[in-house]
Amino acid sequence: MLIDDIDFAGLYRQQLKLANRSEKTPDRWDRRAERMADRCASPADGYLQQLLEKIDLQEARSLFDMGCGPGTVALALADRLPAVYGVDYSQGMLEVAARRAGQMGAGHVQWIRRAWDESWDDLPRCDIAVASRSTLVSDMREAMSKLNRQARLRVYTTHLVSTTFISPAIQRAAGRPVIELPNYIYALNVLYQMGIHAHVDFIRGNSCQRDNSSWERFEQNVRWGLGDISEEERQRLYHWYQQQDASRIAPATRDWALIWWNCKDEEAEG
Repeated sequence: MLIDDIDFAGLYRQQLKLANRSEKTPDRWDRRAERMADRCASPADGYLQQLLEKIDLQEARSLFDMGCGPGTVALALADRLPAVYGVDYSQGMLEVAARRAGQMGAGHVQWIRRAWDESWDDLPRCDIAVASRSTLVSDMREAMSKLNRQARLRVYTTHLVSTTFISPAIQRAAGRPVIELPNYIYALNVLYQMGIHAHVDFIRGNSCQRDNSSWERFEQNVRWGLGDISEEERQRLYHWYQQQDASRIAPATRDWALIWWNCKDEEAEG
């Protein structure tokens, strides 16, 4: 079978369905906003530093940051661009981002509440578009098409390398089948079939679930990754946790694939 005969966008949707993946509601991200600001938005964060090194701002004067969270990328680049737009569907994230912008004196950054699957027709087109760790979307082709239309010069996206947020060992300990999510390979091939010849690089950042030093922290990490757990699952996990070396439950790092392309060199489908 030729690669052009494979429907990668359809395979992506199929894998999401098999994984029983449901998008987290805005209010769940609202509750996580402060924690993400503390953990992920620090200028010293290794993932952020590596990503910023890869983003080429030559000839750029504006940035569109989709899934901006607490303003991690938008605010890191705010002093280098006269126009910056942070976009997210979580009002809590936007409020934290706006507060951080005020503390930094970045009054020119504008915050917009919008989801991936809503219309972007009224949103400003910018020189650079970024989607950092926000690309586990319901429709990969539509999402990449939107970003490509939104940017004049370049688009930068990051995607999972591993197919799981929660280790298979933890999922099995809870008595659940192992859920595998679609990783960056799907996005890369979707872009190829759109006529976009993207570049791929890799970033190694700290894992947000690396701290399992207490049962309470471990349970919090599991609930974030798996959603609600039953009392039976909780007891199974508690018993399993007591037998583990807490420092080895989750890896300290997580790899991300950076996929980027030059918009002016591509003639992508809409």
